[in-house]
Amino acid sequence: MDKLIKKIIKKLNDSGYDAYIVGGYVRDKLLNIESDDIDICTNALPKDVINILNLNKNSSIKYGSINIKTKKYNIDITSFRKEDNYLKHSPTDTIFVNDIKTDLKRRDFTCNTLLMNKEGQIIDYYNGIKDINNRIIKCVGNVKKKLNEDPLRILRAIRLSIVYDFKIDDEILDFITHNKELINEISYFRKKEELDKILTSDNYLKGLEFIKKLDLYDSLGIRYDNVTYTRDLIGLYVQINLSEKYPLTKNEKNSIKEIKEILDNKKVDNYMLYKYGLYENKIAGEILGIDYKIINKRYNSLPIKSRKDIKITPKTIAKLNNNCYNNINNVYVSLEKNILDGNIKNNSRDIIKFLRKECNNEQ
Repeated sequence: MDKLIKKIIKKLNDSGYDAYIVGGYVRDKLLNIESDDIDICTNALPKDVINILNLNKNSSIKYGSINIKTKKYNIDITSFRKEDNYLKHSPTDTIFVNDIKTDLKRRDFTCNTLLMNKEGQIIDYYNGIKDINNRIIKCVGNVKKKLNEDPLRILRAIRLSIVYDFKIDDEILDFITHNKELINEISYFRKKEELDKILTSDNYLKGLEFIKKLDLYDSLGIRYDNVTYTRDLIGLYVQINLSEKYPLTKNEKNSIKEIKEILDNKKVDNYMLYKYGLYENKIAGEILGIDYKIINKRYNSLPIKSRKDIKITPKTIAKLNNNCYNNINNVYVSLEKNILDGNIKNNSRDIIKFLRKECNNEQ
């Protein structure tokens, strides 16, 4: 256990409070997976945590949780609580409690209920270790109640099963099969968060097949046929038709559009490299099965990488013949193509010679 984490737990213990690492970090520890997300639960109230750990008095407290970010970890310290009276899949009543077992009952799956104390000992109240060893996702408590309370748990179950190569308990699968419309109630922001984790998993293909098998196309707002792995998430989204409701940034949308144009071209040529640059072409090349080293080499050998590299100025073009070259942009478009195709060398003498010849042909 990291010294900082141990120190936090010890400080809370020394002040008379229970404190444990809970959930994903402990689960991942048993699976020999490194994790930088640390959830600590304690029966200390948020104001007590702030005082004991000497945190900023204005520290953000959200749902009884205090967040601390370090270079190595993202740490959430949350007071034991129970949640009642769900409305629109969010609890309307959050009550701080003193009993860890009560706190664990509100959690989603047994694999996320494991506790670790400051000595690194694991405490297991809900057979989480057994279910991890059996590689199965099981709900804590009543399946229908748990998944109806928060349909996001449906996507979490699917994501965990894919990322960790676990089976989903039959009772959960049956619920998903007969209640998939609940997924429509999940925000597209949350859907994308889960889909991001599925697509960046080593088991992404199995995951996509699983989504198809469960017939969740419409519920998730996605369509796809064959998806080739790319190291960049955008490359995977290029191959999936997403609902317009997915919260993609302007840059992400532009990259997807440009990569699709390269794919429609069916090759990474000089013009595509010049027009869209190395990033989009590398992703397209990965989908097309072109070694990125070849794309790098081709890009580095381009005679021009932008319009400003062309060895002639708009003023010089205008002087050549005002009647012939009244649209400077069209002239540059022609020069770009011919330089990239190797028809003109990128020097002022050859460019001027080409333009004069082109003008005479037009006249």
